[in-house]
Amino acid sequence: PKLKAMIHHGNSREQGKAFAKTVKGINLVITSYSLVHRDQKTLSTIDWQGIVLDEAQNIKNPTAKQSQAVREIPAGFRIALTGTPVENRLTELWSILDFLNPGFLGNRNFFQKRFAAPIEKYGDRESLNILRSLTQPFILRRLKTDKNIIQDLPDKQEMNVFCGLSAEQAELYQQLVDNSLEKIEDSDGIKRRGLILTLLLRLKQLCNHPELLDKGSDKKAIVTKDDFGDRSGKLLRLEEMLEEIVDEGDRSLIFTQFSEWGKMLKPYLSDKLKEEVMFLYGATPREARQEMVDRFQNEPNGPKIFILSLKAGGTGLNLTRANHVFHVDRWWNPAVENQATDRAFRIGQKRNVQVHKFVCTGTLEERINDIIESKKELAEQTVNAGEQWLTDLDTGS
Repeated sequence: PKLKAMIHHGNSREQGKAFAKTVKGINLVITSYSLVHRDQKTLSTIDWQGIVLDEAQNIKNPTAKQSQAVREIPAGFRIALTGTPVENRLTELWSILDFLNPGFLGNRNFFQKRFAAPIEKYGDRESLNILRSLTQPFILRRLKTDKNIIQDLPDKQEMNVFCGLSAEQAELYQQLVDNSLEKIEDSDGIKRRGLILTLLLRLKQLCNHPELLDKGSDKKAIVTKDDFGDRSGKLLRLEEMLEEIVDEGDRSLIFTQFSEWGKMLKPYLSDKLKEEVMFLYGATPREARQEMVDRFQNEPNGPKIFILSLKAGGTGLNLTRANHVFHVDRWWNPAVENQATDRAFRIGQKRNVQVHKFVCTGTLEERINDIIESKKELAEQTVNAGEQWLTDLDTGS
C-alpha cells in the first residue's frame, strides 16, 4: 500500500523530460507492451531498478517490435511472469529466457539446431533433459493442482458438448467442402496452405452460424428474426444450457475467436434469456473493459453472462465469479484454450469449474477433436505448433 504507482497510458501520457521529472517520485510505473515500443525513447532515458513482464508470452516472437523494444530498456533486474512459456514452439521459451539472460542459451539459430529441432521433431529425451537442467535454476513454477501451494482450489471438469448441424448448415457445409477441395487438389505450396486455412476458417464460422458467412448484412436486424436460433445447432444447445445455468444463479464465460459472432450472440441471448449480456473484444476501450470486469466480479445482481473474444479476453483477466466456461468455437491450440479457461479457474475460485467445449458432429470440428485427443501425449510437439500443422493434413483427413 505504501508504493507510489502510476499508469503510463492514454493520449495525455507524459513524454521526455516531463516523464523523467514525474517518475522521480514514483516507485512503480505500469504500461503496455505496445506503448513500450512507441515510447521507447522516453522509457530508455530512465535508469530503472528493474523491469517485470506480466503475460511474458507477449515477447514470444523475438523479431517483433515490442519484443525488441522491451529488450532495450535498461534495468538492474528482469523478471518474466507467464502461464504459458511455450504457447506454440520451444523458440518462444528461448525468447523469454534470452530477455532475462541474454546469450545464455546461445543465439536463436543455435538454440533451434541444438534443442528445438531435436526435441520437437524427434522427441530427443537427452536434449530435453539438458535444456531442463539449464533453465530450471531460473524458473520458479507453481501449479494450481499442487495442494502444497493451494489447498482449497476446487476441481475443474472438462467435457465435450456434441451438437448437430441444422439442415441449412449441413447443406452449406457440403457445398463449401466440395468447391474448396477441387481448388486445393489443383494447387500446391503456399497457395495450397492458404486455401486450406481459408476453408478451415469458413467451416468453423459455418459451424457457429450460417450468417457468419455473410458479414455484409445488418446484424441487428438479423438476430431479432424468429428463426435465427433454429439455423444453428450450436446456438440452440448453448441457449438450452444457459437457461439452466441462469436459473441456478450461476455465471458463465463464453469464449469465441470471432468478434462478429460475439456481436450476434450478445443481443440474441439477451433477448432470449431476458438477462443482461456483456461482450468484450479487441475494440473495447480500456475503461469500459475494466468496468465490465468489475461489474461481473463485484455486483451482486450484475450480469451473469460474459462473452469474450479469445484474443482480447483470453489472458490477464480475473473472472472467478464464473463457474461455467464455454468454448463455442474451438481454438485448436490447447495452450491458448487453457489460458482462457484459467480466467475462471484460478486463485479465488470457490466453486467447481465446468468447461464446455462445443463440437459439431460429422464435421471437421469432430475430426480435429479426435486428432487432439489421440495426440495429447505429443501435444507440445504437434498440436502446440499453433494451427500450422492443420495445413499439412491430406485432403482425405
